[in-house]
Amino acid sequence: MTYRNPPTTPRKSATFDDYTLSEIRRAAATGIYDIRGAGAKRKLPHFDDLLFLGASISRYPLEGYRERCDTSVVLGSRHAKKPIELKIPITIAGMSFGSLSGPAKEALGRGASLSGTSTTTGDGGMTEEERGHSKQLVYQYLPSRYGMNPRDLRRADAIEVVVGQGAKPGGGGMLLGQKISDRVAEMRTLPKGIDQRSASRHPDWTGPDDLEIKILELREITDWEKPIYVKVGGARPYYDTALAVKAGADVVVVDGMQGGTAATQEVFIENVGMPTLACIRPAVQALQDLGMHRKVQLIVSGGIRNGADVAKALALGVDAVSIGTAALVALGDNDPRWEAEYNELGTTAGAYDDWHEGRDPAGITTQDPELMKRVDPVAAGRRLANYLKVMTLEAQTIARACGKNSLHNLEPEDLVALTIEAAAMAGVPLAGTNWIPGKNGF
Repeated sequence: MTYRNPPTTPRKSATFDDYTLSEIRRAAATGIYDIRGAGAKRKLPHFDDLLFLGASISRYPLEGYRERCDTSVVLGSRHAKKPIELKIPITIAGMSFGSLSGPAKEALGRGASLSGTSTTTGDGGMTEEERGHSKQLVYQYLPSRYGMNPRDLRRADAIEVVVGQGAKPGGGGMLLGQKISDRVAEMRTLPKGIDQRSASRHPDWTGPDDLEIKILELREITDWEKPIYVKVGGARPYYDTALAVKAGADVVVVDGMQGGTAATQEVFIENVGMPTLACIRPAVQALQDLGMHRKVQLIVSGGIRNGADVAKALALGVDAVSIGTAALVALGDNDPRWEAEYNELGTTAGAYDDWHEGRDPAGITTQDPELMKRVDPVAAGRRLANYLKVMTLEAQTIARACGKNSLHNLEPEDLVALTIEAAAMAGVPLAGTNWIPGKNGF
């Protein structure tokens, strides 16, 4: 009699998973690396790994809806004659005209203005729609210098010197030819339809001493009125924050690797930088060590999704947060109602990240005239304002539960971590213990 082992279920490799195998096949077939937009898709320690400790006996909670919980924030009060005053500590990150359509940029301005917050130009210059509908507009000053001119610097409410992005710290931007329309080409002084890749560093300075000179130039151009931000990709947040402060920044923006981008190499997005959660405490520590915490404001971006994320970031010492990808979703990007068209592009609504190809069915990350018509800037702006309102109410709910009459009174003591990694990154105890990894001698 012959005995046979029963059949087993085939087991796939965790290292060589289906996506990795498909990438190997794609690389072998094409000989080029993959370019995409959005941010890191790998699982990283994030705000979900933190929990708040609501008030009970040892802390006294505030009554929801009856007791005030302040949300306002002032940005740029260190040197600027006209700091930015916001009603909420949630701003709109820089996303360029070129990567986004004109109606999408207008919608961002409308939504931010309805909510009492600011929006940011991104690379590529300032559009009239954006300036016209943004009560508070931050002008990004990037290595490319696309569209940069003294007039627009003076028309802005603040200037953000971009050193790096969280999705690609150390890397330059990309805008492929299919998105360089006549208008984009004119604004950027580029040939229409030709791929462009902007520089990874500023052409006229190489270090913090030069940055200080550049900041002084910008202050002189704007008569010392405008706050000067310095934005860095999350890589060495302690030293980058300290050097930005010493160079004279009014505000430091730190962008973690969950931050999105219009286009760069996927190997960059997934393997360069640090999680947003890991960036916050070193940046705060740098400000504290310099005696500048709350004097120089800290904005953090990269993967902010809801009011709980906002509250957790503020509890760790941040003054405000910035959102990009979430704002686009609020406008209508990645909407399942366009699923059939996403499928035709070989993807799905929830995974669409081919923003660089300019074929976004939602009309948001495109320069296609017909697709852009799908964006109603007024309606999309209202959706963004609704989303920002909900995020703010959620953050207030948490703050009141912790006994705080201002979002800015939240503190690390209000938090615990669910994992050792999150506890070490955030500098808060592991839940149920008083142990903070890396402190107390171990």
